[in-house]
Amino acid sequence: MFIKPCTQAEIDFYQQAAVHYPEFHDLMPLFMGTLMLNDATDIDDINEQLPVIADHISQGMKEAVVELAHQQAASAPKVNGVTWNSTNGKNLKTDRAIVLENTSYGYEQPNILDVKLGRRLWADDAPLEKKKRFDQIRYQTTHEEFGFRIAGMRTYKGTPNPADWDEEGYKIYGKDWGRVDVNRHNLVDSFRKFIFNEAARVDEEYGRAIASAFKQDLEHVLGVLERTPSRMYSASLLFVFEGDGDALKRAIEQNNAGVSALEKAKGISGRSTFRVDSGIVMDDDGELITNPADEDDEGEDEATPPRVLGLKLIDFAHAEFHPAEEGPDENVLHGVRCLINIFDELAK
Repeated sequence: MFIKPCTQAEIDFYQQAAVHYPEFHDLMPLFMGTLMLNDATDIDDINEQLPVIADHISQGMKEAVVELAHQQAASAPKVNGVTWNSTNGKNLKTDRAIVLENTSYGYEQPNILDVKLGRRLWADDAPLEKKKRFDQIRYQTTHEEFGFRIAGMRTYKGTPNPADWDEEGYKIYGKDWGRVDVNRHNLVDSFRKFIFNEAARVDEEYGRAIASAFKQDLEHVLGVLERTPSRMYSASLLFVFEGDGDALKRAIEQNNAGVSALEKAKGISGRSTFRVDSGIVMDDDGELITNPADEDDEGEDEATPPRVLGLKLIDFAHAEFHPAEEGPDENVLHGVRCLINIFDELAK
């Protein structure tokens, strides 16, 4: 689980998506419920507020959630509806939280990339000082030309030099790297650092397969956003894939074997376009099959295949749905189209 402090507006956006925009809702992390964060929260509150998952998590996990609730409550701010104060990358101070599925769960060594979308980064109701600050970020980064910037990235064994790794073996690229060091001239190479990694044994062949899979997932995101009258400011796309090359190859092989077994059980001749959640399917000639149509679960093996990759839309503190006649969110769509072009280049 991922427990994220949030505003009521973000909770409303998740709930509206679930009811009215199921396609869009599928692009979001799995929404499990909401949680009040206060110093009186106890185990009974967890059971009451999160009934969908309370029966499926351990006592230790519930105790950890209670501890988080107390910590968040201790730092809750006084209400201030006039002045905007930057969080400077710190946690949002609020007494509410959404409980989501942890998108990076299920990988051995997940590589994670956060891409913040849009040219304009502020909502209509933003204070003037916030608009000025965010406009400065827009014009000083890749937001203006490409409609996005890399907000952060971590890659397993991301450089040949172990001295560059953190204690878990990751090379960390912080927000300043995406703002200062990444520009139009090295943008594609910056994404290449995320995927292609000889130190972690992610070679060119598998790197191109990952890039191709992300490209097809981005094309799906594009289609959904073109059909949805949403408006999002400072939302992100979160890219995750298995960063350990050996684990990646095992995961792909197991997913392929699972699809082959399913085809055989259903009497299907040749490769089909089954969806393997969070996986990549490669045919016998090495060609990639990804983002196929969903199949029902009847007759499928109940074992969960290892995860290969995932792409989710996140961060909806400043998001809302508009009337259909107002059309899609071109501010965000420009960035998605540019990302498709970049991953297409990486896949070649």
